[in-house]
Amino acid sequence: MRDAMRMEQWRNTFPGTDAPALATRVDLACLASAVQASWDQHTAYGGLTRRGNPAFGQCYPTARVVQFFYPETEIARGDVWTGAGVECHFWNVRGSGPAAEWIDLSWQQFPPGSVVQRFELLDRRELGDSPPTVERCALLLRRVLAYLAERQPAMSASAIGC
Repeated sequence: MRDAMRMEQWRNTFPGTDAPALATRVDLACLASAVQASWDQHTAYGGLTRRGNPAFGQCYPTARVVQFFYPETEIARGDVWTGAGVECHFWNVRGSGPAAEWIDLSWQQFPPGSVVQRFELLDRRELGDSPPTVERCALLLRRVLAYLAERQPAMSASAIGC
C-alpha cells in the first residue's frame, strides 16, 4: 500500500516521468541528511539564499520530498512569527488531532523563539504548483535519490539508513 501511495504521489508531482524503485522505508534522520546536502539556490524559493542559513527558502520542496518518502503525511502551510515579522512556511504533518506529528526538516531557517501562529493542511490533489516550483521539487528529489543511492547502492525492500 505504501509503495502504491508513493508511486501515485510521484505521478501527481512529476507527470510523464517514471518513478524510481525505492526502499520501503528511509530513516527520517537519513532523509534529513540527504535533503540538507541537496539544498542550494536552485531548490530555494526565488533562488534566494542567506549566508549561514542553508534552509532558507527550502521549506516547500523539502515538504514535497518528505511527502514522497512518507506518503501518509500531508503538507501544512502556516504563518511563522520570527520576532521581526511573519513568514510563510511549509512542513509535513503525520496523523491528526493531539497525536499529530510535525515533521519539519527546514525549521532551522527561523531564529530561536519563532512560533507558528496559524496553519492549514493542504489538499495534495489541489496544490497548483507552477512549472518552476515543480522543477525545484523535482530537482531536490533527484538529488536526494542520488545521495541515498550513493550510500545504499542496492536499494531494496529493506530500510535505508545512512
